Amino acid sequence: MRVKVAEVMARDVPVVEGDTPFKTVAQALIAADVGAVPVVDAQGRVMGVVTDADLLLKEEFKDQYAHEGYRPPLRARLRHLFGREGRGGRAKSRGDTAAELMTTPAVTIGPGTAVVFAIRLMDEHGVAHLPVVGTDGALEGMVGRHDLLRVFTRPDADIAHEITTDILGRSLFRDMSMVDVTVDQGVVTLAGRLRRRSDALTAARLARGVNGVVDVVDRLEWEEDDTHTWRHR
Repeated sequence: MRVKVAEVMARDVPVVEGDTPFKTVAQALIAADVGAVPVVDAQGRVMGVVTDADLLLKEEFKDQYAHEGYRPPLRARLRHLFGREGRGGRAKSRGDTAAELMTTPAVTIGPGTAVVFAIRLMDEHGVAHLPVVGTDGALEGMVGRHDLLRVFTRPDADIAHEITTDILGRSLFRDMSMVDVTVDQGVVTLAGRLRRRSDALTAARLARGVNGVVDVVDRLEWEEDDTHTWRHR
C-alpha cells in the first residue's frame, strides 16, 4: 500500500487572501517557518501560491546603487521566461499584494494521491510545495519536499511487513513463501530460491517500488532461467 499525501502533509497551514499586503505575507511565512503559503478566495479555494522566492525578488531587483542595472544570470532569465510562473521576476518584484506575487494557477494535488505522484508533479512543474485540495477545490493542507522525505523514515519492520505480506504474500507466485525478507536502514535484502528467474526479478522490482525503500540487495537464486523468451515477445 503506497503512502498517501494525506499521511505526510501539513494540515495546519497559514493562508492569505489576494489583497494581503506583501509584509503580512512575509510575516506569515516567517511565523510558520514555511517556504510557501496558499492564496485562497472567500470560499477557501486555492487561487495561487506565494513562495519565499517570490518575496525575495523584491530585494533581488532593488538597485543598491543608482543606475546599477542588475540583470539576473542567463539561467534565471530563462527560468522566468519559460517557467510556469508566467510573470517575469522584475514584474513580480513590483508586486505589493499576494495576488500580484502569487504563481497562478496553482499546481495542486488530492489527499488520496500516492506520494510518488506528488514527487513527479513537483519535478514536472519545478515547484517545491503543493497545496492539497479536496474534490470541491477547498484547501486541506500543504505538502512540501521535506514532508515527502518522511517516507524514508518508515520503520524497517513496517517495510518488511509490507513487502512480505502485501507485496509478495498477495502476488500471483505460489512459491514466494520461499523468499526471506530483511530490512536494515531502509535497505531490503531478498534471499531464497525460486523456480523461475522471472519470478525473482519481479520480486526485486516489486520490493524496490515500496515507499521508504532505499535500495534492494537481490540475493535470490532460481532453478529455471525463463527470461530468454522475453526477447521474442
